[in-house]
Amino acid sequence: MPYEIIPFRDADAVLRQKQMDAYLEETMRYLDTVLYGRYFRGSQLKTCLDEMGWKDGNLAILEGRRYQFKGLFKRVGIEANLYVYEWILEGLFRLQLGYDKGLIDAGILLLSGRRSPKSPLGTTKELVQEELEAVYPTVSLPVMVALFDLGVPQCIEA
Repeated sequence: MPYEIIPFRDADAVLRQKQMDAYLEETMRYLDTVLYGRYFRGSQLKTCLDEMGWKDGNLAILEGRRYQFKGLFKRVGIEANLYVYEWILEGLFRLQLGYDKGLIDAGILLLSGRRSPKSPLGTTKELVQEELEAVYPTVSLPVMVALFDLGVPQCIEA
């Protein structure tokens, strides 16, 4: 599978309660289809989320600031960086801030699952699990992490 969804802190139960299981899966498949092999993923991600209805209400995390969720639907926020895995902490922080302010009930974090095969840290899934355990209780919101393998952008392939 080109993406993998990993739930933490009963995020899957929150999405099931909101009847978003199939909607989330449909959104992930659409993102994978549209973004695979693309170079400018950021603007295309926003367009895809808009087309899928993830602009439900005010996306602002802090009033008067430019910080916004990438998507919001039924009080579930989306944050993303599909270029580098290391953005995990910033994404979790933004989602946690929205959770603590009462803006969201759960979060979805979209990340690149591509890392060097020579990494001594294990698979990306194992690394996500370790890091989410390490940041608890600072990051305590129900969150689903979606790891994408979107390939090498077409303009970079030789």
